[in-house]
Amino acid sequence: MSTPTQIQIMGEAKASLRDEAKLKRAEAFARHGRAAGTALAAHGLAFLGDGLPPQAAISGFSAIRDEIDPLPLMLNLLAHGHSLALPAMQGKGKPLVFRAWMPDHEMAPAVWGIAEPLPTRPAVEPDVVLVPLLAFDSAGYRLGYGGGFYDRTLDVLRQKKPIVAVGIAYDEQRLDAVPHLDYDQLLDWVLTPSGPLRCRR
Repeated sequence: MSTPTQIQIMGEAKASLRDEAKLKRAEAFARHGRAAGTALAAHGLAFLGDGLPPQAAISGFSAIRDEIDPLPLMLNLLAHGHSLALPAMQGKGKPLVFRAWMPDHEMAPAVWGIAEPLPTRPAVEPDVVLVPLLAFDSAGYRLGYGGGFYDRTLDVLRQKKPIVAVGIAYDEQRLDAVPHLDYDQLLDWVLTPSGPLRCRR
């Protein structure tokens, strides 16, 4: 188990890396624009094989700022019979809840300008989670925004049932190694415009 000193050191390392990762992602967004999201949709999730059962529930996310946009991929999955959900925050230090979503649903504004499904939408336990990130490595470690929301959420879901976590990123966001602690949740795959990467354990 990570000690308080290790947690502090790793936290400082991650904070320093975030500025660099944000710049790199912004450059990738300027270079590729909407074509990156279209490329994700062209790949789809067929690479998951048995990890993508028919009519699997898949959680996406609402892209903000220069995040790669998973919407074209989500619409592709919807057309192939999968149900969709989007995350909603329950509060600081708490895991996300996923709520059923369709393109014509009314959305509620939330923190950081992220649109969330209305609280009246039913909660969903997804089979596949599409995960936003700032950086990733081939082992499946990801650099997030520092709130720990996806780490908590993936931990809770994995205690309930088998799920697949797929990071969504530009190719330029890949690093040789992402700093991590023992409670950081690993991705199973990363999907970039150039194709899927199966994470090595």
